[in-house]
Amino acid sequence: MTSLSHQDESDGDNVQSNKPQEDLEEPKETEPLGILTEQSFKSLGACETLQEACDRLEWKTATRIQASVLPEAFEGRDIIGLAETGSGKTGAFCLPILQGLLRKPVKGTAALILTPTRELAFQILQVVQGLGQAMGATAVCVVGGVDRTSQAIALGRNPHVVIATPGRLLDHLKDTKGFNLNKVRYLVLDEADRMLSMDFEEELHQILDNMPEQRQTLLFSATMTTQVAKLERASLKDPVKVQVSTKFQTPKQLLQSYLFIPAKYKDCYLTYLINEHAGQSILVFGATCNNVQRLALMLRNLGFPAVCLHGQMDQSKRLGALQKFSSGDRTILLCTDVASRGLDLPQVDLVINFDLPGHGKEYIHRVGRTARAGKSGRAIAMVTQYDVEVYQRLEALLGKKLDEWKTDEKTVLVLLERVSDAQRMATRELKEQ
Repeated sequence: MTSLSHQDESDGDNVQSNKPQEDLEEPKETEPLGILTEQSFKSLGACETLQEACDRLEWKTATRIQASVLPEAFEGRDIIGLAETGSGKTGAFCLPILQGLLRKPVKGTAALILTPTRELAFQILQVVQGLGQAMGATAVCVVGGVDRTSQAIALGRNPHVVIATPGRLLDHLKDTKGFNLNKVRYLVLDEADRMLSMDFEEELHQILDNMPEQRQTLLFSATMTTQVAKLERASLKDPVKVQVSTKFQTPKQLLQSYLFIPAKYKDCYLTYLINEHAGQSILVFGATCNNVQRLALMLRNLGFPAVCLHGQMDQSKRLGALQKFSSGDRTILLCTDVASRGLDLPQVDLVINFDLPGHGKEYIHRVGRTARAGKSGRAIAMVTQYDVEVYQRLEALLGKKLDEWKTDEKTVLVLLERVSDAQRMATRELKEQ
């Protein structure tokens, strides 16, 4: 088995200069693509070690984004990938990095992956470790909410790959003695549009100023905004552009429905829906942290295996909730939009929009958690008398009418007494917390 060994190489084959240029050529663009292909990783240029790693992860064939990106990335080209979460983009940037490290090892940190959230960073870490384990690749996560001293110690061991959020990485560049990006040959900007929308633009440009001009850069974004285009000009050279999704497009195998309900019985209808899909993997989206927490407590009081994820939870609790849901120990995850993008969740059977999102793009991101990789899935939107206008705008953006999910109100309201008791208990528990 091929393994990594440190050599003092500052730059390698097929790594190009990324000095900012004003006259960048228009990037080459492929046709919009779907999700699955029948192409093997061998046919795309992956070495035997990485082919075996893909087999261990049960990656049988490449996704569309991987099939389009990998041949160019293996050649050292800069990449702009317009793709949503669930398209396989993590593999599309991890495989070229690891193959490059195998062919020309570096003494020191050779790859930097920047991402907007802590949760996404930890999930990318799992992919890097899964693919790179047999070859001895080392990786660390550098994110907020985690002890900086332990991170500094880990960085001092010169890991091959650093996965980081921009703010915390910049802290270490300023304050951690001996840490720098002088030997980085591979830079990934994952979910660039989201990083920029979170006001990381200044941090990103400061990080770019600390990096070698000779490097390969792979930028991935769900959308091409003005800010993303500006970042592209500052960080990429003659990039290949790959697009695998269309605005406001949902997977063909996704069954979408709406449920029109009285607002006063909303919790009761949610309980009914979950009970009807017992044993399935269910993701429920709510509008506020407080409501998501309340619903999780209510469902647990009713005996359902539910956990929640929202922005007011500390890091350990958020990761714990994700681990329980990903492992199948808990089959119901209630969350705010903090989890609607970026999180690499396992196959979700049902997405319930308990509260409708305010924008069509957020709806696409939410329901995109199911019906992935060619599998079927279902999404149900709960619409009260107060949501009709928002729902009509949503249908207009989607360009189609959703089917109504038929229920019998009398059957639903059989649950009302138990649900009311669970609601009162949940409200009391929230106050105690």
